[in-house]
Amino acid sequence: MKVMNWFEGTTQFIKELYGSSKFIPLHEPRFLGREKEYLSGCIDSTFVSSVGPYVTEFEKKTAEYTGALHAVAIVNGTSALHLAMIVAGVTAGDEVLTQPLTFIATANAIGYTGAQPVFLDVDRETLGMSPESLLSFLESNAVVENEECINKKTKRRIKACVPMHTFGLPCKIVEIASICNAYHIDLIEDAAESLGSTYDRKHTGTFGKVGILSFNGNKIVTTGGGGMVITNDEQVAKRVKYLSTQAKVPHPWEFFHDMTGYNFRMPNINAALGLAQLEMLPMFLEKKRELAELYRGYFEKEGITFVKEQEKAFSNYWLNTLILSDKEERDNFLQYTNEKGVMTRPAWTLMNKLPMFQNCITFNLKNANWLSERIVNIPSSVRI
Repeated sequence: MKVMNWFEGTTQFIKELYGSSKFIPLHEPRFLGREKEYLSGCIDSTFVSSVGPYVTEFEKKTAEYTGALHAVAIVNGTSALHLAMIVAGVTAGDEVLTQPLTFIATANAIGYTGAQPVFLDVDRETLGMSPESLLSFLESNAVVENEECINKKTKRRIKACVPMHTFGLPCKIVEIASICNAYHIDLIEDAAESLGSTYDRKHTGTFGKVGILSFNGNKIVTTGGGGMVITNDEQVAKRVKYLSTQAKVPHPWEFFHDMTGYNFRMPNINAALGLAQLEMLPMFLEKKRELAELYRGYFEKEGITFVKEQEKAFSNYWLNTLILSDKEERDNFLQYTNEKGVMTRPAWTLMNKLPMFQNCITFNLKNANWLSERIVNIPSSVRI
């Protein structure tokens, strides 16, 4: 009875927060700025595909906001991550270190290159890659030869490391970057969920060789579908843009391509939407952090763990997250809330438990396994 009471109380609290007795989605976009104006201007210009001034301006404003020197707009976050792998030099047969508690895109992008994901544990506090797990794995399994990191057991090159800032919560990225640097491993940040999040006042996605953002329909800023590669390396940015435009050699009229490229550029019409959304980001962040504080106060009184940003971290609180006592309580809560019109969801199935990745190397996934049975995301849309 006590459990059901907090289920009922939480459901009612969320509905009151959003001022609605109807269905409360997990995260829906808000169009409160100049979206219609920019979209209309884009249509009037007839430049609605992958070339146009909104693309250029959206890249410029994203770079300025994140503090990156360069930003390249891509059709979606998965494709952005795929290109990040390529420009980092990840090739077939390599190993790429990542976390199992992540969205499928992280592992898929590694697989697109023919490389093998290696799944390391996460921290319970940040839900992101554990620096301790990373270091322990490398100390046990890796050796540096000719400025390359080699897995002593598999003899494969460990080329890159891809931590994710889970649900917008910055992971311990400074420690991870230091370890990667010591072992000559390229750091690729999956910051798909963390636009607006910083660690020690530095934006996520800017700590390594390259980072990526997502502007999917459920993100804090949306272009409908879209992504961005951010980097401080001019040559990396140029290569990303070149590969994303089918590797076409510039010429006024001739079509000549000197390598395999990809049709990965963001259309101008999506960038128009994104530019207007980006202008609203400061307000979105303010409202989302207000919501997170309301949740934190409520759940602390209920004795429920609400996942908070850690010291030096500033989170966009893209998806607010609870950790329940066990799988049974989690499943009962999910069933109750969804039946009552409040959308909640569990964490993703761990990557190493999916058929295509079940034979990949794993390393002491105690925290990931524990969290995967207890995490619940609750409604996190910007409140109007």
